[in-house]
Amino acid sequence: MAELVTNDPSLEGPLGIVRDAALVVEDDRVAWVGRAADAPAADRTFDLVGRCVVPGFVDSHSHLVFAGDRSAEFAARMTGEPYDGGGIAVSVEATRAASDDELRGLLTHRVAEMRSQGSTTIEIKSGYGLNVDDEARALRLARELTTETTFLGAHVVPPEARGDRSAYVDLVVGDMLTACAPHARWIDVFCEPNSPYAFTEDESRRVLRAGLDAGLEARVHGNQLGPGPGVRLAVELGAASVDHCTYLSDDDIDALAGSETVATLLPGVEFSTRSPYPDARRLLDADVKVALASDCNPGTCYSSSIPLAIALAVREMGMTPAEALQAATLGSARSLRRDDVGHLAPGARADLTVLDAPSYLHIPYRVGVPIARALDL
Repeated sequence: MAELVTNDPSLEGPLGIVRDAALVVEDDRVAWVGRAADAPAADRTFDLVGRCVVPGFVDSHSHLVFAGDRSAEFAARMTGEPYDGGGIAVSVEATRAASDDELRGLLTHRVAEMRSQGSTTIEIKSGYGLNVDDEARALRLARELTTETTFLGAHVVPPEARGDRSAYVDLVVGDMLTACAPHARWIDVFCEPNSPYAFTEDESRRVLRAGLDAGLEARVHGNQLGPGPGVRLAVELGAASVDHCTYLSDDDIDALAGSETVATLLPGVEFSTRSPYPDARRLLDADVKVALASDCNPGTCYSSSIPLAIALAVREMGMTPAEALQAATLGSARSLRRDDVGHLAPGARADLTVLDAPSYLHIPYRVGVPIARALDL
């Protein structure tokens, strides 16, 4: 291969680049990395002359278990209608009405679409069932395709529960959590006081603490629609990631910089909602850990493309191509608390993405062109 990006800091530059490279895989793990001229013998070889290989993209934020279509909502936003979270109810209605087989087929297709664009590790949330049976069903189906499943019963308060919010929170932390925890690794909440449908700081804290007590690890949707308590709450509870981070105060950035919580940026959402982009440069300059993910969902970003997220991060958010690629691989792996993906040092999973290009620089350079795909060994 022409260029191998390893994310191994002991090699060339922050991306750990090896040129004219070879990589040896044994039992689905990286066994050796170096120049092709020095490679040990192998049982089989794949010749990728002229191409670049990067760690498989880690998509650490997606909502793939849904039915229905919200393209009309997208069109309305393009003419100036603001996003407030209310459209989620449309997806809830369609998802509840779909059969297991219908949802499984849609989910399998979407995961295959992600792999065809280079994503090899995928987190999948529930959040379009919003009752006990449909939330548990979403996680059970997602668990067939990934170990990174997230219980998001606290996505929004569903229409039938809006007359008694406290009763719905009771359900989320009670019977719904009991049914969903066996199928989930993570718990998440849409902590957003700027939406009448999402959850307040106190409600969010209660949801997250219940999940932690049940043995799940925490993630947070925060600071998307305006300034709010999401970052502060995520850091307080030791969440692995706080996602969106569009509106951040200096105190928010200081809190993130002094913590292990990763700021996961989702620029496809800003593209699809005409919202301001997060200031990634400000985060990076403060030494905040940053990840990039797709937030593939039916309402605010129906794109499964990490290459698009990388291109938007470079064009709109002040990141260099190297920073954006590392955020979509090693950064997102950190946000999932995984040390076996996001890099290609010996011992890592052999999750490889091959580019039909000589350099990783072509990911943002050839925006919209399908040059990245997961390599099936």
